Amino acid sequence: MGPVLVVTNLDDPTTDLVIGELHGRGVPVVRFDSGDFPTTLSIAATITSDGIGGALTTPTRTADLSRIRSLYYRRPSGFTFSHLDDQTARFAVTQARYGLGGVVASLPGCLYVNHPHRIGDAEFKPSGLAAAAACGFRIPPTMVTSDPDVARAFIKAHGSVIYKPLSTPLYRIDGVSCTVEVREVTTGDIDDAVAGTAHLFQQRIDKTGDVRVTVIGNQVFCVCIDSDLLDWRTDYSRLRYSVVQPPPGIFEALSAYLDRFRLVFGAFDFAVDRQGQWWFLECNPSGQWAWLEPETGLPMVAAMADLLERKTG
Repeated sequence: MGPVLVVTNLDDPTTDLVIGELHGRGVPVVRFDSGDFPTTLSIAATITSDGIGGALTTPTRTADLSRIRSLYYRRPSGFTFSHLDDQTARFAVTQARYGLGGVVASLPGCLYVNHPHRIGDAEFKPSGLAAAAACGFRIPPTMVTSDPDVARAFIKAHGSVIYKPLSTPLYRIDGVSCTVEVREVTTGDIDDAVAGTAHLFQQRIDKTGDVRVTVIGNQVFCVCIDSDLLDWRTDYSRLRYSVVQPPPGIFEALSAYLDRFRLVFGAFDFAVDRQGQWWFLECNPSGQWAWLEPETGLPMVAAMADLLERKTG
């Protein structure tokens, strides 16, 4: 088979580990960032009854588009055409997105980890929560609203409630990149500004810890993350890790969820309550995972390389 395509930005340590593992196995890899198009990345694709053919070329590699073994879609940067005027740049961005993007999304016989279109579908939090409930996970009572009165009523009905952003775009304060944190809210925090856009409110789980479940192909890695934090991602220095086994029904629900979105990889987050029940919070179809391997000894990099190599047995 042909090479593994890896689509990500320049600064991606997780991808570096996977590529190193693939190189050690003698598996050819072509890495590129879609944001490099068309400056240092080019395509010449043909479309026939046999599917997509032609070549994708980087400064150091050329890939036969008809022979791509698998594609690891991580975190590419966006297209930029800063040398063009605004109107022409908007046109160029759309042509690049639907041209290069359409070719990369249609490679014959390619295993996608994950397919970029499926990633887009799964990134909608309301869709993910609805799918989780349908697949058998417990989900906290959740409200998506732009109505301040509805938000206040939800908080009154459920007591301890948290706010979550529905997505996490780049947010700058005084030029500094910031994270919009998950935090607890009260009725006093709700004002008419809520009417300005959609917001997600969710009953807070009285938890003893969190679990990150990383599914890589047919391998499942469950890691308990202990801390006293509402959102463990705000301070990694306070986290403690241990490998755990999931309660009954979790494996089946994980499989059903991934099948629903046609994913082969997912980073699932759960809150564990005082009765030991797991509550689904979200699944990130492009989530981070590699930092867990040195903390636990779990062979996650090898598992991802197995999947991309399309190794069997």
